[in-house]
Amino acid sequence: MSARLADTLAVPSKIGPRHLDRLAVVYVRQSTPQQLLHHQESTRLQYSLRERAVALGWPSERVLVIDDDQGRSGASAEGRPGFQRLVAEVGLDHVGLILGVEMSRLARSCRDWHQLLEVCALFGTLISDLDGVYDPSHFNDRLLLGLKGTMSEAELHVLKQRMLAGRDAKAARGELGMLLPVGYVRRPSGEVVQDPDEQARGVVEMVFDQFERRGTLNGVLCYLVEHGVRMPMRVRSGPDKGELRWVRPNRMTLQDMLHNPAYAGAYVWGRRHTDPRSRKPGRPATGRKVTAPDDWSVCLRDRLPAYISWERFEANRAQLAANSQASRGSVRKGASLLSGMIRCGRCGHRMVALYNGGYARYSCVQEATTYAGPSCQSLAARSVDAAVEALLLGALEPAALEVSLAVAADLDGERARLERLWQQRLERAQYEVDRSRRQYNAVEPENRLVARTLERQLEECLASQVRVQEDYRRFGAERPATLSTQERDAIRGLAADLPALWRAPSTTVEQRKTVVRQLVEAVRVTVEGESERVALAVTWVGGHRTETTLARPVGKLSQLSYYADLLARVGALRDDGLTNAQVAERLNAEGWRPAKRRATFNESMVSSLRARGREGSVATPRAVPATARPDEWTLTALATELGMPSITLHSWVQRGWVRARKVASDRACGRWVLWADERERARLRALRSQSPRTRWPRAPLAPSS
Repeated sequence: MSARLADTLAVPSKIGPRHLDRLAVVYVRQSTPQQLLHHQESTRLQYSLRERAVALGWPSERVLVIDDDQGRSGASAEGRPGFQRLVAEVGLDHVGLILGVEMSRLARSCRDWHQLLEVCALFGTLISDLDGVYDPSHFNDRLLLGLKGTMSEAELHVLKQRMLAGRDAKAARGELGMLLPVGYVRRPSGEVVQDPDEQARGVVEMVFDQFERRGTLNGVLCYLVEHGVRMPMRVRSGPDKGELRWVRPNRMTLQDMLHNPAYAGAYVWGRRHTDPRSRKPGRPATGRKVTAPDDWSVCLRDRLPAYISWERFEANRAQLAANSQASRGSVRKGASLLSGMIRCGRCGHRMVALYNGGYARYSCVQEATTYAGPSCQSLAARSVDAAVEALLLGALEPAALEVSLAVAADLDGERARLERLWQQRLERAQYEVDRSRRQYNAVEPENRLVARTLERQLEECLASQVRVQEDYRRFGAERPATLSTQERDAIRGLAADLPALWRAPSTTVEQRKTVVRQLVEAVRVTVEGESERVALAVTWVGGHRTETTLARPVGKLSQLSYYADLLARVGALRDDGLTNAQVAERLNAEGWRPAKRRATFNESMVSSLRARGREGSVATPRAVPATARPDEWTLTALATELGMPSITLHSWVQRGWVRARKVASDRACGRWVLWADERERARLRALRSQSPRTRWPRAPLAPSS
């Protein structure tokens, strides 16, 4: 027992019977697991306080040792179950004395320390260290304990500041060691070099090449899985430390590689800063968030052997950011060509692609989703996609020959990389077989205990080599190493006819979208009122802007911007004595187009247009049959009265929403006669004003007898 501890064995006068009737608690804590292993003398000294409690008058069975916080920091009470248990025992009036080597063992935070003092003063609990026994309810002792707690917190701050300053200074020189990413190793001298394994370096280069080609993380992952490529990982601990292991590729590994500036040759420190608000109690490593390059503490270029250039690294980060939902998003399935790239010309918000029965529409729903207001504008995607497609093919046409040569060279390069990777896998499998064979031949035949193990190991290596060879033969049969003459001629032919290549069944929607994103930065559309005219503005990569107009399909002829001119032209042609069929042919020849459903006019459409021209909105009402009853109307007459299209009213009759019956007429199918008094007409007008979705659930009406 130390002399300092022996000097404090005398029983202080502050200890009374009421203290001895309760427990004496010895609190033991070391800050880190390394201190538990390498500073065991401090641990022994803390456990020896049990003897001091016995010397102060407590029976050994009434001395409680709390050592639940071994290896935990005292910077906060959160995450320290032992300290929380101590405070709870004091609050339950179970503790008469708390013993610790020094105040820093109990708490490094003034908040936790003064909370403990407050509870001890309230329940009359004493506190003891190597310097003596203190009563927190006495002012002098409370003042001294407060000073010791403040010094304990200041000591932690000074120690931490000293260590962090040394760490930051070493990081500023680029000498602070850290975990290396895939494809790098550290020599015994401390120098960081690329992985000496040629296959490992080839896989890392393949990841960056494929991301440049495909543009998405998922595309790279699917490519690696499709070709059976595994990722090289160096074992970081254990008896096999430093050994190369081949593992399945996963999304997080690829994401870390594309975000890590070390592959661009940069030494970076401070990429992740700690946000105290996100930090979880008892978990010091939580709350770390990746920051932008401008906020990195240290960024030293050209300090590491690079796999890619810094410009390419920044381009990869920009592509990953563009793939997020907050930006254009990644290329996804769906018929819409411009999803994620098209914006509303009225409000500037991004338009979404909506699908209904396989037909895509671009809709601006920001106002509706945010404020429950009306939609800004909406139009069919087919017309906009066709216009952008024509502009795109026109821009690519001068580069047809260069495209064909680039495609052929790109395919040759990709197949050469895959062939090189397969040769490396075959070479590695042969090396494993040769090494196992040498080990088996080196053992003495009589030592069967070792020979059987080496024999089994050799058989496993031979089986693995056979599997790799079989996989390579299948790969060679499916994809030859070089392009054949027929394949090269096909590539040149398709590249010379870009529209045919664009519309070929083998060209997927995802591939078309990828081409568009390589050339087009953004598309902005503005519908002129409710008409068919749409202003289209295409911003190309590089800043050039192309503006044009297109025609979209609309729901009604009256929405056409040339509706009045169309009616006048139909009337003029009819006045010339042309039949409806001849008028339709003349309109189609002159370039007039209907609203939707058809690309040209026909005889029935011309007849409807003539009727609209005579009456203004609907066809001429037919006379009511002689057999009609009071308040009965013909379908056309009632539609005129209600101000709605006859075809819509006819659909209501078919659904049973209107009371109607058929009467004999010159038509073979008869004529509809509808009953509608003043009250019924008011109901039909109200039904007309409702949304189509709210009309459907209405129960049908029974037809009149």
